[in-house]
Amino acid sequence: MMISKRSLMPYLPLAPLVIAYILLFNHTLAKLIKDWGTDDNYSHGYLIPFIAGYMIWQRRDEIKTIAVQPCNWGLAVVVLGMVMHLVGNIGAELFTMRMSLIVTVAGIVLFVFGWPIGKKIAVPLAYLIFMVPIPAILWNQVALPLQLFAAKLTANVIQAIGISVLREGNVLQLANTTLEVVDACSGLRSLTSLLALSGALAYIVSLKTISKWVLFLSAVPIAIAVNLIRLTATAIMARFIGAEVAQGFLHDMSGLIIFVAAFVLLYLAYILIGRIEAFLTHNRP
Repeated sequence: MMISKRSLMPYLPLAPLVIAYILLFNHTLAKLIKDWGTDDNYSHGYLIPFIAGYMIWQRRDEIKTIAVQPCNWGLAVVVLGMVMHLVGNIGAELFTMRMSLIVTVAGIVLFVFGWPIGKKIAVPLAYLIFMVPIPAILWNQVALPLQLFAAKLTANVIQAIGISVLREGNVLQLANTTLEVVDACSGLRSLTSLLALSGALAYIVSLKTISKWVLFLSAVPIAIAVNLIRLTATAIMARFIGAEVAQGFLHDMSGLIIFVAAFVLLYLAYILIGRIEAFLTHNRP
C-alpha cells in the first residue's frame, strides 16, 4: 500500500522534535532508567511507558477518526518543559527534571496533533507520572506514618489471635524475637505499584467514570490489607518457627506472593464493581 506525501505532512514536524528531545533529555532519561534498576520502590517504572503506549493503542480506532489540528500553543508547553528541565538541572532537583520529560512530551503531542487528539490521550500521558520517583523528602514524610500505622494494626491482630506482643513505635517485641517494621514494610512500595496497576486497569476496562475512580482508589485499602497480612504472617512465623523467617529468601518471597494476591483482589474488585454497576443500571427507576 502506497503512503501519500499528504498523509505524512502532519507528522513531518515530529522527527526533529523527537531528535531534539532525545539529545536534550538523554542524561535525565538514562539516570531515570538506572534508578528503576536500583530503587526497589520504583522497579515498576520499566513497565509504565509500555503500559501508557498500550493505553493509547487501545484507543487507536477512536484516535483515527479525529482530524489532526496542529496547535502552536504546544511550542509554549515544550518551552515550559525545557525551562523546568533547566531549573531542575541548576538546582540538582531530579523530580523537576523528570517531570519535564512528561510536560515536554505533552507539548510535542499538542504541537503536532492538536487539542482534540491531545485530550484523547491525556490520561495515558498523565499515567507516565507513575514512572517518576517521588522526592525522598516527601516519600519519608508518608512512609514513617505508614510504618507506625502498619505496626499498630499488626500488633492489634497478633494480640487478637492470642500472641503476646509489645509495640514501641514501629518495633514489635515478641517473646523470642524483635521485629522492626522498616520503610520497605510500610506498605508504601506496594501501594505505589498497585496504584499504577489499578490506574491502568481502570482506564482499560469498560466502566462508567465514577466506577473507574472507585476501582482506581480500591488499590489503597487492598494495599493496606495485603501488607497487614504479610506482616502478621511474618510475626506468627517468627514467633513459632524462628526469627530467621523474617529475613532473607522467605521474606522476599512473601513480598512477591502478597503482590500477586493484591492483583487478584484488585481483579475481584473490578468484577464486583462491574456487577454493582450493572445491577444499578438495570434496576434504575
